Amino acid sequence: MLLSSEMTVFKVEMAMAHVPVLTRELLELLDLRPDNRVVDCTFGAGGHSSSVAERLGPQGLLVACDRDPVARGYYERLKSSLGVPSRFCGGDFADVLLRLGFEGFTATHIYLDLGLSSMQVDTEERGFSYSYDAPLDMRMDPSLRLTAAQLVNEESEQELTRIFHEFGEERHGRRIARAIVARRVERPFARTADLVDTVKLAVPAPARFGSRNPARRVFQALRIAVNDELESLRRVLPEALRILEPGGILAVISFHSLEDRIVKDFFTSGARPCTCPPEFPVCVCGKTATLEILTTRPVTPGAREVQVNPRSSSAKLRAARKL
Repeated sequence: MLLSSEMTVFKVEMAMAHVPVLTRELLELLDLRPDNRVVDCTFGAGGHSSSVAERLGPQGLLVACDRDPVARGYYERLKSSLGVPSRFCGGDFADVLLRLGFEGFTATHIYLDLGLSSMQVDTEERGFSYSYDAPLDMRMDPSLRLTAAQLVNEESEQELTRIFHEFGEERHGRRIARAIVARRVERPFARTADLVDTVKLAVPAPARFGSRNPARRVFQALRIAVNDELESLRRVLPEALRILEPGGILAVISFHSLEDRIVKDFFTSGARPCTCPPEFPVCVCGKTATLEILTTRPVTPGAREVQVNPRSSSAKLRAARKL
């Protein structure tokens, strides 16, 4: 157990390592009571969980989940200060919720923060960032077989083009894929700097010298592909709805349009009571609404939060209540 002075130092270290986004707005939407059972599907360094735990009591429960094994260490160091019953579940959040459902567990609130945490981005050897020269890895769970290096060294030009277009919305995806395939003939990619340099040479000059790093979308695309992030998101949403109690709230913070579109479509579909074609005189599908959307438009950070934490600028928060 940490001494109070050690806990203070740890909390300072944690705050420096990761600043959770939209915390106030998330708490307002969750509207927690002391006896609630809450699942944090993306515990990370515990930023959101710490604030959630302050609103729970001894009769409540906080379940912390994360696929990154580093997060378990943060949880172990933080759990004694949470002040509420809690447990940690490691693994992909869709698999975790599936296991919890098999256990008969039900939740009053479930939330996901889909962004990379600073503990991942700023840990150079993880290879998530184009700002550092590091091994080309990008695995959130180091036990996964596939790395970003394997993708760029082994996939065809056609497949790399698809990955860059579909997961990175990169308009120069074909040019970049062609340059990667030509470069790897000389020697395989092993470092992030190698990939950044190749992307810079592949894109047109205006993109190369723009305000943002031209490798940004390529790194996003590779990270999504390595960790199968979009498929995990598609799987977790129905699992979350399944274990939520009636009246329970599901909230999701996303950081790019691909994630936000999946969440928006899921909420919209759940809130629609009938899927029959408009020309049908009466409903024959028998579908009833399963969700009430609480955010008609996504909640975004205010100017002050963006100023303090520039990484929050692309965050969007959506929430819905189970009917």
